[in-house]
Amino acid sequence: MTDGLLTVAALQMAVADDRDRNLDRVEEMIRTAAAAGARLVLPQELFELPYFCKDQDPAWFDAARPYEGNPAIARLSALAAELGVVIPVSFFERAGQAFFNSLAMIDADGRVLGLYRKSHIPDGPGYQEKFYFSPGDTGFRVFDTKLGRIGAAICWDQWFPEAARAMALAGAELLLYPTAIGSEPQAPDWDSRDHWRRVMQGHAGANILPVIAANRVGTEAGRDATLTFYGSSFVADPTGAILAEAGRSGDAVVTAELDLAMARRLRASWGLFRDRRPDLYGAVATLDGGIRR
Repeated sequence: MTDGLLTVAALQMAVADDRDRNLDRVEEMIRTAAAAGARLVLPQELFELPYFCKDQDPAWFDAARPYEGNPAIARLSALAAELGVVIPVSFFERAGQAFFNSLAMIDADGRVLGLYRKSHIPDGPGYQEKFYFSPGDTGFRVFDTKLGRIGAAICWDQWFPEAARAMALAGAELLLYPTAIGSEPQAPDWDSRDHWRRVMQGHAGANILPVIAANRVGTEAGRDATLTFYGSSFVADPTGAILAEAGRSGDAVVTAELDLAMARRLRASWGLFRDRRPDLYGAVATLDGGIRR
């Protein structure tokens, strides 16, 4: 656990059709972030591949790889050990007959600490993830790293305050959200960028935890839909204020310095967790608010 200042980084990049090329680019950007002092570097969601969920195409199932023996995880584990950085790795997981949108947490010594499987799976025009992914069965995970306790969830998870609160209650000191979000094919004039950011800024403020979000950029055309990802990756402080951000386009390495010790003291003194009333929150554990007819 770090008791001093921690420099973190979020990556955003346009994704090519070549898996090896994408991994090369991620490694290059991680090295750039580490050279700038970052000790935790967050790549975006499913960075090895184009965002294939634009369409329902069974051929993409062949791109999934298992958690054990995964080449991308192995490569980035070696890089983490070399550079002394924590790297959360988002990947398309095959597990027996099931498929998941998953994240492996790699510690700063290269050890793989465990697996998180995306809990909330969206389904809509351009974002047809339910065709590909089963709902995650790991529960929300908090990982004990050399930098502290890190909570990580994936994209659509970031819209749910329950997920952020669950990780906070499990002792997270920092929340990470690798992401792939952009335009809405059914509503081309709708821009969700600011809404997307404000929701996560709220998670930071409500839990007094810094938040890092890494989104992709570029336009990716599918058979049935074309998406333009709006980047805007950012780091927010424990009050939700944005410390550093990327633009809506272009590859970027976004770095910011966090004071986790200060955040820890603020969480303890502000009283949000002291004054919680879980005995009153039963409705949150139901779909209909506990209405009985």
